[in-house]
Amino acid sequence: MTSVLQAQELGKKYGKRWALRECTVDIPAGHVVGLVGPNGAGKTTLLKLAAGQLEPTAGAITVLGGRPAGGPAQLAKVGFVAQDTPVYAGLTVAEHLRLGTRLNPRWDAGLARERIARLGLPSGHRAGKLSGGQRAQLALTLGLAKRPELLILDEPVASLDPLARREFLQGLMEATVEHEFSVVLSSHLVADLERVCDFLIVLVDSRVQVAGEVDRLLSTHHRLTGPRRDPARLPAGQQVISARHTDRQSTYVIRTDAPIHDPAWTVTRLDLEDLVLAYMDRYVADDRRPVLEVRR
Repeated sequence: MTSVLQAQELGKKYGKRWALRECTVDIPAGHVVGLVGPNGAGKTTLLKLAAGQLEPTAGAITVLGGRPAGGPAQLAKVGFVAQDTPVYAGLTVAEHLRLGTRLNPRWDAGLARERIARLGLPSGHRAGKLSGGQRAQLALTLGLAKRPELLILDEPVASLDPLARREFLQGLMEATVEHEFSVVLSSHLVADLERVCDFLIVLVDSRVQVAGEVDRLLSTHHRLTGPRRDPARLPAGQQVISARHTDRQSTYVIRTDAPIHDPAWTVTRLDLEDLVLAYMDRYVADDRRPVLEVRR
């Protein structure tokens, strides 16, 4: 299957601090990919490397088979909506669309006009006078009208209220169905990923902890609850992701492809929130758990 993004031992260092390190991941085409992790995990760094806004310190990355930002043709294939849905406060909605026409060789003016009209965005209003949700929709429109093969969105709805978030994500999903492009969406809001993503990457401590299709990940991860047991006594094919113990009871989250037949265990399936938090439980920095929001 064709890959939209491949990274091999990718790393980015700022001074003495690694913002991303040893990142190896292969994202197949045709997916809406959720990139999730705590603040400071390296999500924005990875996306900026993919967009060609940063150069790697170590390793290699290709996007749509080429070097990120490696010329006009490569730039035209990738849309990028950065944090805080950046738009030009002093430009009107209509001026944003005219700017898009000048800057993007594959610009779909009809799509942009139709979407702006359907959303009811006033074309004569300056972006600085729009609501947060309206600015987010304008930024998404600019990204979609570029007609990219890959659209990268870095925390695009984190600052929006629940209604604006839902409308933004609904518009994104409608566009992916209609125009058939790939998406990488960064978020620390697990509920957003549950709504729209079918491929998941969990990034913690600047490293990829797990990546794969959501259905596959959920079918191979289980919660085991039963009498207290040392992890060394678990079958070899059961990878322990997280563990909690009381005096009498053990609770494990494990990854396995094999059926679980041990009658001592109560086996329950995980939802996406459980899965993400299990991988985050493996990492504690400075005696603090990483920040992740799971609000609905």
